[in-house]
Amino acid sequence: MLRRSLISSALLCAGCASFVPALAQSDKTLKIMVGVPAGGSLDAFTRLVADKMKDELKQNVIVENKPGAGTRLAAELLKNAAPDGTTYLMTPIVTTVLAPLVASKLNYNPVTDFAPVGVAATYDFGLAVRADHPAKNVNELIAWFKANPAKASIGYPAAGSLPHFFGLLVASESKADTVQVPFNGGAPLLSALLGDQVAMAMDTNYEWLANTKAGKLRVLATSGAVRSKVLPDVRTFREQGFPGVSGTGWFGMYAPAKTPAAEIARVNAALNKALHAPEVIEKLRTYAMEPGGGTPADLAKLMETDTARWSPIIKASGFKE
Repeated sequence: MLRRSLISSALLCAGCASFVPALAQSDKTLKIMVGVPAGGSLDAFTRLVADKMKDELKQNVIVENKPGAGTRLAAELLKNAAPDGTTYLMTPIVTTVLAPLVASKLNYNPVTDFAPVGVAATYDFGLAVRADHPAKNVNELIAWFKANPAKASIGYPAAGSLPHFFGLLVASESKADTVQVPFNGGAPLLSALLGDQVAMAMDTNYEWLANTKAGKLRVLATSGAVRSKVLPDVRTFREQGFPGVSGTGWFGMYAPAKTPAAEIARVNAALNKALHAPEVIEKLRTYAMEPGGGTPADLAKLMETDTARWSPIIKASGFKE
């Protein structure tokens, strides 16, 4: 009788031992880092998603701002974080695709140091001019380039950014000499464009929305495969006969390498559910973005595809940091 009781107690304790980690996991705070200061679109979007994920995961989810080195500081912190399912990174394409292609030295390798969780959002870019510019489409802009070579300047928010390389593609497609003008962020670029210090500029569609609606700017083309939902009357570069000037930006969520696959799958499921919440979709639209989704493998494939896409363009440009 005593032996039977001891066996029963042992089985019960074994069951408790397997159950404790599940309870403990819900007591841990899940941290999502963003490599930008508070207040921007990436920060605001991540906080909204984190709030939705908290409900699904049944655990506390916080967002930590770790700005520095153009999002690379946060990436380094992720690399060095324990792979215990408590630390994640939400970051744009520049961190995991462009930085490895342009940096002479990088303190992380996104392929070996990170584990993809999922695509969070996608966004397109637009080529904008002042509303009083004579060009109404890309072909008219190219003709203007050639007629006004001294004024043919293209601005973008940062050297080594996707708008930078889109600007190079526009110049290449136009077969006209253009001056590439980098700025230190979207706000200075916008001021320069409105002030007629640059003739045209490439940036995310979001950066152009307010002034386009106010009648101060005109977007001549967008970079997506289909028209932007927030600029439905603007034809894509592809529609205007320039298929080479196409592509999108995106936010991806990552965990440290060697994070357990089961934990990544759990967080991926919560991310996907959060992205389908009506208030998240509505917020994304205010930033001219679309919700992402899919599996960790989808994000890994997107990184691979975009690396292959941008590598020869960056190499041909000769740009290096």
